[in-house]
Amino acid sequence: MFEFADLMAQAKSGILQGFRAPLLTGFVALLVSWFATPWMRMLAFKYGAVDDPKQDDRRIHKEPLARWGGIAIYLGILASLLVVLPFAFPTTEPFPRYLIGILVVGGGLVAFGAMDDLKQFSARKQLIALLGAGLVVQLFTGSIGRVQIGSLVIPLSSPPSYLILGWAAFPITAIYIFIVTKTMDTIDGVDGLASGIATITAATLTVVAAYGEQPRVAIIAASIAGASLGFLRHNYNPAKIIMGTGGAYILGFTLACLSIVGALKTAAAVSILIPVLAFGVPIFDAFFVIFRRWKSGVPITTADKRHVHHTLLGHGLSQRQTVWVLYTVTALLCAALLIIVKFYA
Repeated sequence: MFEFADLMAQAKSGILQGFRAPLLTGFVALLVSWFATPWMRMLAFKYGAVDDPKQDDRRIHKEPLARWGGIAIYLGILASLLVVLPFAFPTTEPFPRYLIGILVVGGGLVAFGAMDDLKQFSARKQLIALLGAGLVVQLFTGSIGRVQIGSLVIPLSSPPSYLILGWAAFPITAIYIFIVTKTMDTIDGVDGLASGIATITAATLTVVAAYGEQPRVAIIAASIAGASLGFLRHNYNPAKIIMGTGGAYILGFTLACLSIVGALKTAAAVSILIPVLAFGVPIFDAFFVIFRRWKSGVPITTADKRHVHHTLLGHGLSQRQTVWVLYTVTALLCAALLIIVKFYA
């Protein structure tokens, strides 16, 4: 009996090995985001950061919804990392420069997004802000990681060969961060869609990092998953609040940065697939919309109802059915990524 109990304890310890700190981080982030969101809803209504369904016909909700949910998400991420990282890394640097860069630049994007929720900045200003964020975060360099795509794997090369990017790494990294961040913003059109997809993607990156023996990356990813899930409690249909521009930006930006840092110590074949599978639904939605707009002869920057979620709604699905279809696709893509990572681990 005692031998069996010891074996079970060892098995449980093995399963949780590498996931204890991420689980704690995710739980703290969930609580902070969960309880901070109603306060941000109150402040949003007070200061006029409200999404009016009468603004255009793309909006599918019937009543005005508070924005600024992204501030609660950011607070969840920040608070959980401040609580857990000093204990998780007591003898080493808990906050390396790349992480400071992600939090500082990400905080700036949240502030910019909060202002956009009030003033509705032009597409050009948003482009400059996102590309600028992608460039600035690369300047936070140190001995522990860096948010930069320094090389690209040459397809079909065996053994893997790499193309060193040099100075081209700066614009290429900034463009990649822009694409992921902006696609997270554009897919946020149905209650709970962006926050749910971010939860699944961040949880997947947590597991990928844990398999790749990158505990700090796993902890950061878990903070994003927890904060997104805590916000989803208030954002699921019928939503009481939406994340706004700042929420989409902080989720897309942090996930894009982590996918870069996390890929640095991953097998070449897997590193290529991380963005393709982890961000598969938002990226497909972006290309789907661009193609449909191009085919219709309208500017690709035109806001309309050609997104995947609009298409599903147009075929008679409810908001909840739509998000669960896209949740399922995201989960399947992420499951495929985990299987591949496990195979190469």
